Amino acid sequence: MTSSAETKDYSKVRIVKITSPEELDKAQKIRYEVFVLGQNVPAEEEIDQFEEEAFHFLAYYENIPCGAARWRFTEKGVKLERFAVLEEFRGKGVGSALVRAVLNDVSAHPDATGKKIYLHSQLSAMRLYDKFGFRKVGGLFRECDIDHYKMEL
Repeated sequence: MTSSAETKDYSKVRIVKITSPEELDKAQKIRYEVFVLGQNVPAEEEIDQFEEEAFHFLAYYENIPCGAARWRFTEKGVKLERFAVLEEFRGKGVGSALVRAVLNDVSAHPDATGKKIYLHSQLSAMRLYDKFGFRKVGGLFRECDIDHYKMEL
């Protein structure tokens, strides 16, 4: 019997670093659907003051926009944020491809060298980040009324 990871066709997933307002709009629409509509996160919390300074990514599955993520510098290091995959594309390797692309981009940025890489993970996503070496740090906390743990690489 093969595991689900062995049966996923990662060749159908493509991740791009966002370079245009049109791509950013697609990513923000995905985030809106996942967080605001799907998890009742207030819209003003989802699109925040860090949009301009963050590095954004858009995931495609068979050329359909289906996922988004971003990373940015903070006073604590490098924070990975806003990982979102539309429900119908989950379990197809999109989340893993996004994490991999974001980590590759962080490692290629000269100003990120030696900085702590961290994120705030919803409980349901912890296994994904764990596969990339992230480990839980500290206790459970709530962000936008959703349980999270801080995880560090």
